[in-house]
Amino acid sequence: MKAAYYDVPGGPEVLSYADVEAPVCPEDGVLLRVEAISIEGGDLINRATAAPQAAGHVPGYAASGEIVEVGAKVRGRFIGQKVTSFDMGGSHAELRAVKATRTWIVPDGLQMAAAAALPISFGTAHHSLFARGNLVDGETLLVQGGAGGVGVAAIQLAHRAGSKVLATVSGADRAEQLRTYGLDAAIDHRSEDVTAAVMRLTAGRGVDLVVDPVGSTLAGSLAALRPEGRLVFVGNAGRASLDLDLWPALQANQTLLGVFMGSQLEKPEVHRTVDDMLRLAATGELEVPIDRRFSLCEVAAAHAYAEENSILGRVVLVP
Repeated sequence: MKAAYYDVPGGPEVLSYADVEAPVCPEDGVLLRVEAISIEGGDLINRATAAPQAAGHVPGYAASGEIVEVGAKVRGRFIGQKVTSFDMGGSHAELRAVKATRTWIVPDGLQMAAAAALPISFGTAHHSLFARGNLVDGETLLVQGGAGGVGVAAIQLAHRAGSKVLATVSGADRAEQLRTYGLDAAIDHRSEDVTAAVMRLTAGRGVDLVVDPVGSTLAGSLAALRPEGRLVFVGNAGRASLDLDLWPALQANQTLLGVFMGSQLEKPEVHRTVDDMLRLAATGELEVPIDRRFSLCEVAAAHAYAEENSILGRVVLVP
């Protein structure tokens, strides 16, 4: 099969595209003929910083496709079924072997590109907002990096839950697009002091909850919180040092929560939540925007585009 792989960590240029050995369907899994691959934040960070487990390592968390083989121990999956999937590697290829518990059925009416992008971005956003962040109707939320996959998902889900939604953006064009998803106020972090803008928008109170997938913005996220507010830290897309003075947060009785979805998506309650959101996306009640599509052979260019534009979870590879 054709696949993208790398042998040493580094920039997008370390990725190669060539024939590699096809994966074997596991007894507890399925083999997919991949139709769409979502580039996620973990894909970029792993490629840049993590040595592969073996030569010719095929990266990639998320992919959707058609099942072409089913493991002997699997029930509820069959050949010809369309599914989307998550795993810690192996998505950047024409074929993918993955545990059946890490797949979701793609409902009729949902495009495969959107299906590939939804589980991680919307699953992370939902878990951060509600399971960890305990967001309720009437509260105010700040999303750091509103134009990324997690940001777009969090804006829509929080708006549906009756929250006032603020988000940091880079540029008026992105702000205008995000308003169509339910954003109440955009803060351009390139031209505004984010903390000052939050305090102005909340009459000096601060927000109840911050969802921060950027990492380098954690100090500002804590400063934007009200006393006894909650901060959910879900990644380090900014790749900056995470040194942080937590004394002010302690004095303000604030709560810092972590979310790493790699260990959560197989949990039955989280799996069901993703199923629900796939159905909402199929009926148009949630939107999964795809910014750009690249061929799998253009994998290095696709990774570079996702990094340069900070739109993880919104760039898709097509074999």
